[in-house]
Amino acid sequence: MKKYKNIVFDVGEVLLSYRWKAMLMDYGLSADEAERVGREMFDCPEKIWSKFDLGIESDEQIIEDFEKIYPDDKKPIRWFIEHGEYMEVPRPKTWEVVHELKKAGYHLYILSNYPEKLFHKHTEYADFMKDMDGLMVSYMIHKAKPGRDVYAALCDKYQLIPSESIFFDDRAENVQGAIDFGMDSEQVTTEESFVKRLKEFL
Repeated sequence: MKKYKNIVFDVGEVLLSYRWKAMLMDYGLSADEAERVGREMFDCPEKIWSKFDLGIESDEQIIEDFEKIYPDDKKPIRWFIEHGEYMEVPRPKTWEVVHELKKAGYHLYILSNYPEKLFHKHTEYADFMKDMDGLMVSYMIHKAKPGRDVYAALCDKYQLIPSESIFFDDRAENVQGAIDFGMDSEQVTTEESFVKRLKEFL
């Protein structure tokens, strides 16, 4: 008898990889410049990217927020946000196992922090989307992991029992958030180890 009925996935660095630094280098920045600009966006003290995930401001407003703080880097930041389709990297080996899990009878869900347009750009042609039974993304409810409300929203929407579900995420705080909510959760560190772990459910 299966321990879990439901398998829940984060997207970034779980079902997809990101090439954000290489993308900024595609724009024309050096490796050091790309690292700096990326960190400006992702680690901004004002947590602008977190607001981006929540969907509480338009993309243009997010860009303007960044431009006020980092005026010297406004051009690459704008380009980066407007061309997110160049950032994701497929994980076909993971997608193949996800499809096998679906065929084996598991119910599969996405639970992720993501801006709306970026989420659609990154998942539009992703094979795993066809295998998902549902999703809860931060922009939909203006709440983000690791807050309890997001895990609850997923379970409420799809009538999931937390103890019958397991969640995979690349960030330790999000794993802990799920555990605190009552859902088993494990941290994804590499695609290779993740694929190996998923095969254990088959």
